[in-house]
Amino acid sequence: MKKISVLVPTYNEEENVALLSEKIVEQFETELVAYDYELIFIDNDSKDSTREKIRGLCRSNPKIKAIFNARNFGQFSSPYYGLLQTTGDCTISMCADFQDPVELIPRYVEEWEKGYKIVLGQKTSSKESRLVYAARNIYYRFMKRNSDVEYLEHVTGSGLYDREFIEVLRGIDEPRPLLRGMIAELGYSIKLIPYDQQRRRAGKSSNNIFRYYDAAVQSFTSYTKIGVRLAVFTGVVFTAVSMLTALGFAIYKLLNWSTFDIIPFALGLAIFVVVSLQLLFIGVVGEYVLNINSRMKKRPLVIESERINF
Repeated sequence: MKKISVLVPTYNEEENVALLSEKIVEQFETELVAYDYELIFIDNDSKDSTREKIRGLCRSNPKIKAIFNARNFGQFSSPYYGLLQTTGDCTISMCADFQDPVELIPRYVEEWEKGYKIVLGQKTSSKESRLVYAARNIYYRFMKRNSDVEYLEHVTGSGLYDREFIEVLRGIDEPRPLLRGMIAELGYSIKLIPYDQQRRRAGKSSNNIFRYYDAAVQSFTSYTKIGVRLAVFTGVVFTAVSMLTALGFAIYKLLNWSTFDIIPFALGLAIFVVVSLQLLFIGVVGEYVLNINSRMKKRPLVIESERINF
């Protein structure tokens, strides 16, 4: 009998974990009776009663397991580490907030049985903030156009991963994993399942503008060169313009033309623009350096404080 692992990362999901567990188990008892399963919650140091709820679920069903992190290790490291702890023939990763429909699980498995190593849910619409969804559209299009790999649009990582792919991940020494980029980078055949993203069932998302920025910048600095290249090319252009301006101003002074007030104003404006661009591109290069620095530290993905039912 094939075994399917279901991984659910959690952070302050006390209102969702019990019902989500019930719905997932129901899928295996009705739609996927030919498969064994394990349901793993990996909790990223929740501050509410999420862990107590998960402990209760583990006591009621030995196939439900838990990993409790010693602290919050971020929105990328914890789910990635959780994938590496699964033992099934394939692993299905799902969010705990019901934005990814549980009903997708049988569809993921159906496509997996057809031979796909990776089956992912792809949002075709969303009931989240229109502003956030519009910003995501712009971001995904930018990344798809400028990324070094075939970047997938509106794919969050929710989906099914064959054990072969999980074994490849286990062999990669990646201290700052970005699963969406790695999926595209490794070149496996991918099946996309379109779905409408629902509203969060309960609770409040921990994502804010700083987390969105961090996620976007990590993708940008990991899978594009455009930031550094743009800085170089802009530097070349402005250097040439500055040299020509200086030459023209020198010729102007030598010929002793009449002075106009517009000249010092224009020079001042040009200096302001150039200095502003310098600061901008120093920041861009700094983000690349921060990304490199975090990888060079070689810190563990996660430190566990407790395991249940393993």
